[in-house]
Amino acid sequence: DLQPDDRLFPHTKSFLGHEMEYGCEASGVKRIRIHDLRHSHAAALIEMNVAPKLLQERLGHERIQTTLDTYGHLYPNKQAEVAKQLDDFMSKS
Repeated sequence: DLQPDDRLFPHTKSFLGHEMEYGCEASGVKRIRIHDLRHSHAAALIEMNVAPKLLQERLGHERIQTTLDTYGHLYPNKQAEVAKQLDDFMSKS
């Protein structure tokens, strides 16, 4: 079981960076920064309609505003989706 003081990733950032560089060179894939993995993770959660408050907690941001300032640009494409959901809801009434 995971304990509060356990590390989620047991390896260091430099170890992971080295492994990513090795893997990218071996596969011919363009190298990305480790931080890009965090951004991709957040983007995937937004696409899965994870609530911003949960995203904030998962990313470890102290303030929700930090989350929204950093990832808010990923939400505009959700407007059409919300409008459709409202239309569907209203048409059922």
